[in-house]
Amino acid sequence: MSLILLASSTFLVAQTTNTQKDSIYIQQVENHKEPDKVLHAEPLYIDLIRDLGAKKGEKEWNLGLGLTDNLEFDAYEALIEYEWAPIDRLGLEVELPFTLYSPQSGINRGSIPSNRLNSIKIATQWSFFVSVPMATSMALGYINEFELSDFRSFGSPLIKGNVYNPFFVIAKRWGNNFHSLIYTGPMIEQSFISNKFHTTYDINTSFHYMISGTRNFIGVEFNKTIDRGNFDMTMRPQMRVVVADNLLVGIVAGIPVSRENERFSSFLRLIWEPNHKHK
Repeated sequence: MSLILLASSTFLVAQTTNTQKDSIYIQQVENHKEPDKVLHAEPLYIDLIRDLGAKKGEKEWNLGLGLTDNLEFDAYEALIEYEWAPIDRLGLEVELPFTLYSPQSGINRGSIPSNRLNSIKIATQWSFFVSVPMATSMALGYINEFELSDFRSFGSPLIKGNVYNPFFVIAKRWGNNFHSLIYTGPMIEQSFISNKFHTTYDINTSFHYMISGTRNFIGVEFNKTIDRGNFDMTMRPQMRVVVADNLLVGIVAGIPVSRENERFSSFLRLIWEPNHKHK
């Protein structure tokens, strides 16, 4: 009986300590100095330009590495991005995404896409609503993507098109641990070669559980695209692990639910926060 009581008291102390850590960390983010900011879990695959309610001086480097298994080839993704907040509640980002292709056995390399620096992406995001009592934030943003020619025809032309991508974000934290977020908007692609436009619409939803006493979380994204009446969705279970006070690692798996040519995928994101200090 004494062992049971001891184990129960130890568990209660650990739970209380973790709850206290959660409350302290949330208070650090949501201090009462202007402007307000709410702690939200940010999805790892379709990430935000900057934290919702970002404060001046925040900055972050991201390095992403991914693998997608297609029917005829494997696609290796790599990206490097830098995001920062020049003023309160305004986030800016520059990203360079690469894709390298490797044919499956028996497939001619000439029949698959060419390796490429996909584009130069510049983006902005403004948090126009932040409510600490409601634990809710909203933001409007815009991504402009200058699409580049692949390496086979690089420079002919150099920029082959442009993607216009306005978006809306709303996030809500439920208690200390549960987080939900919706990220949605159209992607309007313009080809400079044919001068034609192609529009798709993305609806990305995510749900996360932040583990008590840590910044680690587990969760899932549902990345949905509507394209000319067709509906595609990929489910991305994920986790984030804190390696050091200013270094985090995100691990993502991709499970296509209704995609004809894509199979399983994986993605790794390294997040470095140069000015993050643990309090």
